[in-house]
Amino acid sequence: MRAIAESGAAVVSAVADPSAEMTAQATELAPAAKSATSLDALLDEDIDGVVIATPTALHAEQAIRALSRGKAVFCQKPLGRTAAEVRAVLDAARSANRLLGVDLSYRFTEAMRHVSRLVRSGDLGRVYAVELTFHNAYGPDKRWFYDPALSGGGCVIDLGVHLVDLALWTLDFPTVVGTSSKLFAKGSPLSVGAGQAEDYALATLELETGAIVQLTCSWRLPAGRDAVISAAFYGPNGGAALRNVNGSFYDFVAEHYRGTACETLASPPDAWFGRAAVDWAAALASGNGFDPAAERYVEVAAVLDRIYGR
Repeated sequence: MRAIAESGAAVVSAVADPSAEMTAQATELAPAAKSATSLDALLDEDIDGVVIATPTALHAEQAIRALSRGKAVFCQKPLGRTAAEVRAVLDAARSANRLLGVDLSYRFTEAMRHVSRLVRSGDLGRVYAVELTFHNAYGPDKRWFYDPALSGGGCVIDLGVHLVDLALWTLDFPTVVGTSSKLFAKGSPLSVGAGQAEDYALATLELETGAIVQLTCSWRLPAGRDAVISAAFYGPNGGAALRNVNGSFYDFVAEHYRGTACETLASPPDAWFGRAAVDWAAALASGNGFDPAAERYVEVAAVLDRIYGR
């Protein structure tokens, strides 16, 4: 919200939250904004779009409600707990011809922009291997995250959604032709439909291009630092990677590999947090309606379904 307000792309006109404390913090950032008593009251206001930052189980229903009222939507990830929920939101956005965005924020880091440009330029050659990691040594602090009925899953849908999106987005969304995965909770393997949130996952995706994508993600892994985040792409002519610095959730470098040589392409500082929301707000201010590129959200959700064996 601060990023949107400071960008000048939009005016924060109203806020709504069940928590009085959260509402107070929000209005500190936007003193002129009205405090609505509910989502419906917020949608009654003369606004062009709404940012949804609520627990995952509410995302699809609230997004559809806003879109049906003619409001554009920017939603926290994931857009839905399943591909079916995400599809329902996409159908609503298309029907209403309203702009839909999702906070897949790592696309907007300067480091990832460098990596994606290098991959798409063909400088690495045809990418044949992608390795992605997101370990959060803490795990979420809200109880609903650990109930798959509310969250849609565990670390895969919380963190893995970023990894799957980065891989497919960077490679221009090739079709995933095969998926295998192994999920764990507290060190024990989970069976499909166990009704328990996984805290460690390993998955392999086979792409129509012949490339292999491997990803691992976790909550509370004893990684020796706050976080381990990386996205590496390898071709016959070299490699390129985003990786976090000193366990930070926010500081990233981009590197270009040629054999044993490493060239740094981007490094901190980078004020990327909120950049995805600002991009959406700017597109909304330009009068943009439904963007067919939003269909890609369904493809990412479908891969997550397959990782979960759904």
